[in-house]
Amino acid sequence: MNNAHSAPLEPIEHFISDIASRVADELTVIVPASWDVPAKLREAMAYSLLAGGKRLRPALAIAAAEAVGGSTEPAFPAACAVELIHTYSLIHDDLPAMDDDDFRRGRPTNHKVFGEAMAILAGDALLTHAFHVLAAIPEKHPSVPAAAALRVVKELAAYAGAPGMVGGQAADMLGEQGATTLNELEYIHLHKTSDLIVASLRSGAIVSGATEAQLDALAVFGRSVGLAFQIQDDILDVVGDPAKLGKSTNSDAAQQKVTYPYLIGLDESRRKVAELTAEAKAAVMNGELPAPGRLLQLADYLLSREY
Repeated sequence: MNNAHSAPLEPIEHFISDIASRVADELTVIVPASWDVPAKLREAMAYSLLAGGKRLRPALAIAAAEAVGGSTEPAFPAACAVELIHTYSLIHDDLPAMDDDDFRRGRPTNHKVFGEAMAILAGDALLTHAFHVLAAIPEKHPSVPAAAALRVVKELAAYAGAPGMVGGQAADMLGEQGATTLNELEYIHLHKTSDLIVASLRSGAIVSGATEAQLDALAVFGRSVGLAFQIQDDILDVVGDPAKLGKSTNSDAAQQKVTYPYLIGLDESRRKVAELTAEAKAAVMNGELPAPGRLLQLADYLLSREY
């Protein structure tokens, strides 16, 4: 995919669809066929990894590579690595010990098809494979310095780990309605959701030669967009269409999980989403990014999404 900074941008839905298609192709062959992997484990990994979805995190990674003026090709392995981690997190989140969900993207969750033990192992395998993919970037794309790939490994491990997504999930499990404060809820969302979005943006940008100032701007953008994304998820869990969401609504209330609508109401939650979106757009417009248009489109798209 070539960058054409001066050309008018295509509709964001087309961009997302194009990235999703390319990433789906990459993910189909991302676990080498030559590896001696138990057939059931390979099947369980593929079941969730190739289940579709909007692939928003890969789209953000590629958009960030575009925004910093670099080549987008080296960003695709980074985008796929993030998607591997995101998919593992969904498999584990759906487990009975976690969110106990029966459906994901309109079909039975991984553990409902393959059993809890195989679902856990499929998630483990996807998580570890992400770092194999990242470590191989300089070999596949010699223009990317090994130090850049190493930095992505280091950052993604932190954003996805205990100080990041896993920590946010742990805090979410510990929180409950009536006991969790707004500050505690913000911590949950910033780490459970925002951190992997920030990692997506920074990963795509790092392998595309971003400056520190550009990375800082992308981190602010990702933090704000990620928090807005999760608040919108909270809103959709209350008022969304289950057919569009691919899962049941009001699951948060059923599990006594604290949410923004529960704490501040639907109207204030919607206002917060709009405010965070504006903050995100301001960060990239003022962030020394030569081509921020795609990120601005994505921010608006996420603001208005219905699933």
